[in-house]
Amino acid sequence: MGHTYLGEFEQIVLLAAWRLGDESYGMRIRQEIQDRLDRPITIGAVYVTLERLAQKGCLRTRTGEPTPQRGGRAKRFYLITPTGVAALEDARQQLARMWQGLRRQTR
Repeated sequence: MGHTYLGEFEQIVLLAAWRLGDESYGMRIRQEIQDRLDRPITIGAVYVTLERLAQKGCLRTRTGEPTPQRGGRAKRFYLITPTGVAALEDARQQLARMWQGLRRQTR
């Protein structure tokens, strides 16, 4: 079985989606990242990354019910797949192997 490579921002978005579970939609994912990392994120970057993660099979989508607050539009929710979990685990292991044996040097 091949591995799914994830870039840093893909990992962050995927972790946020996983953490949010059933409440995982674009604006909420953006807010989760900004709150946890104290880092400004554009909504466009989030949506592009969500689509790429869905194409890689790391996320699946479902459409919620249309709401009056959204002008009759439905939210699109993103749910992590087993492929997504495996890709995150692989990324974490790769990074741990790179850190292994390094000691912080001070000058």
